[in-house]
Amino acid sequence: MACAQRYLNKVVIVTGGTRGIGRGIVKVFVQNGAKVVFCAQETELSAGQSLESVLNQEGPGSCTFVSCDVTNEDDIKRLINVTVERFGQLDCLVNNAGSHPPHKTTDETTAEEFRDLLNLNLISYFLASKYALPYLRKTQGNIINLSSLVASIGQKDAAPYVATKGAITAMTKAMAVDESRYQVRVNCISPSNIMTPLWKELAGHTEDAAATFKGGENAQLIGRMGTETESGLAALFLAADATFCTGIDLFLSGGAELNYGFKSQIP
Repeated sequence: MACAQRYLNKVVIVTGGTRGIGRGIVKVFVQNGAKVVFCAQETELSAGQSLESVLNQEGPGSCTFVSCDVTNEDDIKRLINVTVERFGQLDCLVNNAGSHPPHKTTDETTAEEFRDLLNLNLISYFLASKYALPYLRKTQGNIINLSSLVASIGQKDAAPYVATKGAITAMTKAMAVDESRYQVRVNCISPSNIMTPLWKELAGHTEDAAATFKGGENAQLIGRMGTETESGLAALFLAADATFCTGIDLFLSGGAELNYGFKSQIP
């Protein structure tokens, strides 16, 4: 199939690739002929090795799992070095690793919690980009950052999370300007509700998980959540096809940002 060759022999790093959106991205890139190095924390070792085994059997591309704590700068350096030493090049970096903590008011959130989230959701993106860029400049490659729709529309009781995602979108645009001289494209994806383990985990913290799921589906104009595969296809588009796009924020949202609705927060 022609579609199986859309990123043939390109080398891709995906952070947070063992589940959810990251897993969808890893799968789609492997299905399209790429050589993917994906990472997650040591606690995800079993999941990473399992995904690696399955996808390498399916092909036509290949993948390698590497344990990496993206809040550790030395781990990030090692991830980049392992990739380049193995494959001799780097064509695409997908910054995806991150977390959405349970919803808390500003009053309930500590400075330490905010700083920890900044380290995971934002600074890791900056550091991975910093150490990948010398190699991406050689291949005129690209960076894809996973932001969120809430960076543009806000979200109740999630100010620190929204702040990290807003910063990702802003950093994407700034880095696109800086790296244009090297013909390196930098773009981001802003998903709305994607059915992932993280979404299920967050719903589990609510009083009525079933009602939360239904509300999550109804938040999109098309009446459902997005899928991991659709997330992967969006990333593939930016990497393989969107060669005249840099600094863009691709809404993977099912229209969640459109139309009026009942929005008052007044009791």
